[in-house]
Amino acid sequence: MWQIYQFPLCPFSRKVRLLLGEKSVGYDLVRESPWLRRDEFLDMNPAGQTPVVADEEAGIVLMNSMAICEYFEETVEKAPMISGTAANRAEIRRLVAWFNETFHADVVAPMMHERMKKRLVDRVAPDAKVLREAMKAANGHLDYIDYLLAHRRWMGGAVLSLADLAAAAHISVADYLGGIDWRGHEESRQWYAGMKSRPSFRPMLSERMEVITPPDHYDKVDWQ
Repeated sequence: MWQIYQFPLCPFSRKVRLLLGEKSVGYDLVRESPWLRRDEFLDMNPAGQTPVVADEEAGIVLMNSMAICEYFEETVEKAPMISGTAANRAEIRRLVAWFNETFHADVVAPMMHERMKKRLVDRVAPDAKVLREAMKAANGHLDYIDYLLAHRRWMGGAVLSLADLAAAAHISVADYLGGIDWRGHEESRQWYAGMKSRPSFRPMLSERMEVITPPDHYDKVDWQ
């Protein structure tokens, strides 16, 4: 059985979990708080980052969320998530990189630092200015997502893809932390409601990070 070393608000772990859920690959969750820098975890992944996916019986340890997703995309035929023409696959990978790098840096990382790490680890108050800038960036990025979804059925094209899973993973963490204002973003809201209703996503809606409570709408599939 695969094990995923992760913590509830790790967007990269969420992306991997969504992929495995869509492909019906079973796994167990192992709670890992990377900021604790446990020796046993650093032995598995010297970078000290989640997720790490391991199968002890097979002697396989996978790290880096994109490498993990590519591994299962290559080894599990069900529900391909990087498909279509070469141009289609390039567009999916472009969007995955955009969410993993740009959206994460502008929105998710500062939100997690201010509203999660400062509270759990540093025990200090968040910086309101940093939070305002992250929410402003989120609003601008949602404008771009609205544009994509106004011209496509799914984030990366005509079918569900890894781009949707990456987007849902990062947006869901920002939403949990109160960083998403859905007003004026109907295309994004409808797409996200559809993602939340998928069986691969539903388990995450009931999970909570200690001492951090999400907004009331977080676990609702349909909200205004």
